[in-house]
Amino acid sequence: MRNHEFRGPLRKWATAALYALCVMTSTDIFAESWGRFRGPNGTGVAENTGALPVHWSNEKNLVWKTPAARGSSCPILVKDLIVFTGYSGYGEKLDDPGERDSLKLHIIAIARNDGSPQWTLTLTPSPEEQEATPRVADHGYASPTPCTDGEKIYAAFGPSGVVCCSLDGKEVWRTSIGTGVAGFGAAASPIVYGDLVYINAAIESQALVAINKHTGEIAWKVEDINRAWTTPTIVTPENGTPELVMHHKELIRGYDPKTGEVLWTCRGIPDYVVPGIVVVDDILYCSGGRQNRTIAVKAGGRGDVTETHKLWEVTVGANVTTPLFHNGYLFWSHDKGMAQCLNAEDGSTLFRERYESRDRVYASVVLGDGRLYAQLRDGTCVVMAAKPEHTILAENLLGDGEEQFNATPAFDQGRIILRSTKAVYCVGKK
Repeated sequence: MRNHEFRGPLRKWATAALYALCVMTSTDIFAESWGRFRGPNGTGVAENTGALPVHWSNEKNLVWKTPAARGSSCPILVKDLIVFTGYSGYGEKLDDPGERDSLKLHIIAIARNDGSPQWTLTLTPSPEEQEATPRVADHGYASPTPCTDGEKIYAAFGPSGVVCCSLDGKEVWRTSIGTGVAGFGAAASPIVYGDLVYINAAIESQALVAINKHTGEIAWKVEDINRAWTTPTIVTPENGTPELVMHHKELIRGYDPKTGEVLWTCRGIPDYVVPGIVVVDDILYCSGGRQNRTIAVKAGGRGDVTETHKLWEVTVGANVTTPLFHNGYLFWSHDKGMAQCLNAEDGSTLFRERYESRDRVYASVVLGDGRLYAQLRDGTCVVMAAKPEHTILAENLLGDGEEQFNATPAFDQGRIILRSTKAVYCVGKK
């Protein structure tokens, strides 16, 4: 039997081609893993990132910086793109907001490799968008993070609706989810699962809405959702049947993702809810409220499961930011400017330590390369050990001192993507 093998230049070419294919495939797979708010199923945890930087600044380990429209949405990865939303024309400066009729909303794509602009889809907002009050201007008109299924991009703009566009920036459909407004404006991010896009429209229409991702038609709607800016997510309990889970004022619920049927209910936090639910196997960690609470509940029940499936409840948590689970612990970057850790088994507090910066925090903590990254609004990113003993590894400052960093960072392979109200930054080892 003849042994067929490549020799000389042909062998080198084949080896290089195989390597390039593997790199492209792994890059595409990694991109799809950070395709929604806080990455894989909203966990905030990135696998196989490669070596991420610990130290950076405006002069050190800054791979590229790209000016961007104002906004607070987090960047996502899809194929060779970084995608986020923004706004312009009105409300960019509170002391001189401009004319309300000049407001424009944007879905923006830049290149993953060098940050170069690729395309911008510009949208006309709904007439119901709020005036630029101090509370609204603090977040802006582009706070919800878009999501992707690898084929299309889905972005939410509160009273201006949910928009689907192609990967080359062409609008496919646009669907209204209501025109209600409140307080700081919209914040809930969409997720896509199967053939449906889910969006918490508690502010816009007091509803949880499922939209057909192909047509933009509303597939189902649950109309009793109150006081929630949180993002829904998916859990698969021990029975193997996926559930859509949502947390809003006073209630945590599991729904049939296909029909919206309520499967189970657990008493929740008696206040408005902003943080997302953290899913670990079939355990849900639900937090929020101005007085800060966290509840652990087991999914998969039926009916009222408060007495049977609630595992613990503590008066510790955060009002705005979503926690992260790692090795049996829950970690927060608290919105009042401190690091916090609970034992996920019983909710006991292991540490609560203020950041030296003492700045407020809107971004949620994320984990990559075995470390915690906590972005503060002033541009400081605190790098910490992912351990129950509070250990700061580095404090890194980006920006010009005038921009705000409200967005949760995203991970690329060997790189971290950070977004401010003025620019998108990519840091990596150089």
